[in-house]
Amino acid sequence: MISPKSNSEDVTVLVVDDERDIADLYSTWLGEEYDVRTAYGAEEALDEADDAVDVVFLDRQMPEMNGDEVLEALRQRELDCRVVMVTAVDPDFDIVDMPFDDYLTKPVMLEDLYEAVDRMLTRENYDDRMQEFFSLASKKATLEAEMEYAELQNNEEYKRLEAEVETLRREADQSVAEVSDTEDFETLFQEFPGDA
Repeated sequence: MISPKSNSEDVTVLVVDDERDIADLYSTWLGEEYDVRTAYGAEEALDEADDAVDVVFLDRQMPEMNGDEVLEALRQRELDCRVVMVTAVDPDFDIVDMPFDDYLTKPVMLEDLYEAVDRMLTRENYDDRMQEFFSLASKKATLEAEMEYAELQNNEEYKRLEAEVETLRREADQSVAEVSDTEDFETLFQEFPGDA
């Protein structure tokens, strides 16, 4: 699937980390392909965040105002950006209800950043339910990578997350089945006006 902003120069990334060396490194790496803004703290991040920003890499552990609070402030502004939480702290079940799109655990390498941007831009093509599915699936995968199986199975938040992911997966499967059962894909695309 082609991202709506296939020209990387049209993509704006905001890197937020109170560790200047890390923020500068991520910004240098990403600056090779994207328009990058750098913030060294929460207040600066909120100043830099606007409708032009497509992807935010947000450090979770910052003094004064942590990444969770910055994330909440970004969502209250209803900015149309994807947020990737970046942290050295292993995730816990508290991430289940956090409104981020993806989660990276430090150390984060160049390839991790580029793959995350690509995932986030691809998700812009999907409707709200599919974006919710990918966000929840990311949280589920993060917890499964960090937690023991028994710990997951004994946690109510994880069980709720697992059920939500399965519900959304069934909805997506049903939508695809309905389109493929009732429409020839070529015919479907011919129905759209304008040039393809």
